[in-house]
Amino acid sequence: MVQRVFGITGWKNSGKTTLTVRLTAALAKRGLKVATVKHAHHSFEVDRPGTDSFRHREAGAVETAIVSSRRWALMHELRGEDEPSLADILARLSPADLVLVEGYKRESHPKIECRRLDTFDRTPLAGAVPGVVAVASDSPDEKESLPLFALDDVEAIADFIVRYLGIG
Repeated sequence: MVQRVFGITGWKNSGKTTLTVRLTAALAKRGLKVATVKHAHHSFEVDRPGTDSFRHREAGAVETAIVSSRRWALMHELRGEDEPSLADILARLSPADLVLVEGYKRESHPKIECRRLDTFDRTPLAGAVPGVVAVASDSPDEKESLPLFALDDVEAIADFIVRYLGIG
């Protein structure tokens, strides 16, 4: 299966996570198998202190898998290793029709930039980072040479992504 990747990028509080979640739901509803990757700029916990998997990691395990009849997760502790590249992470994913990537603004995959009026004091990413092929904004008056979508027009953005990547 060819891995098709499309990103959602933007400055902090621009609506990236909300758009990613809504696009995931809209595309899954269309019958597509969607995987997601979220880049975080800080430390985070996926299991709570005191849980068995947390205790395994805290004891020094480099990788910890937790498996049940409903889901499984694999956590990898870097323990001084470099952060893996997006390509490294994509290579570990199971096959999907589409991978939505939130963040990773400096990578070259195609992406849509989220913009909000209250964050317009930031320099637009389009033209400054690679791969921005469209913009989703909450400002209908915005001047933009790239395809421009309303930030909440999830179906139109989903249509654009499907056409852009040739899915279907």
